[in-house]
Amino acid sequence: MRRLVFISLLVLTLLVAFFYYEKDETISGFTTAEATWHLTELNGQVFVHNATLSFPKSGVILGNGPCNAFSTTQTAPYPWFEVTPISATKMACGLTADEQVFFVALENAAYVEISGDTLILSNDTGPTLVFKSR
Repeated sequence: MRRLVFISLLVLTLLVAFFYYEKDETISGFTTAEATWHLTELNGQVFVHNATLSFPKSGVILGNGPCNAFSTTQTAPYPWFEVTPISATKMACGLTADEQVFFVALENAAYVEISGDTLILSNDTGPTLVFKSR
């Protein structure tokens, strides 16, 4: 009888663990850790400078702007998008203004959509960022 109770509790524990397993619901769970997303369009204009995003693990966003490397975290479940303030290196270059426009747009994004090799960040009122995976 004791063994039957133990087995029943074990099965129950495994079932609870299975149904309550926390899948990564941030954007990281919908792309691969190896993918690098390159900004191709910002606010309807072709973005000619280098800017990237990657999602190496749950909630972590790493990237490069035209001048600086940066990181931030993201906890909202897909398709929502919300990041903490961006932490970036402090290298100066002639593209600092373009980089700030990119960072502000990234921080103000509210929605994310991934379709094939395209990732789109947007919000209800403004900036749209279009990335391509290469």
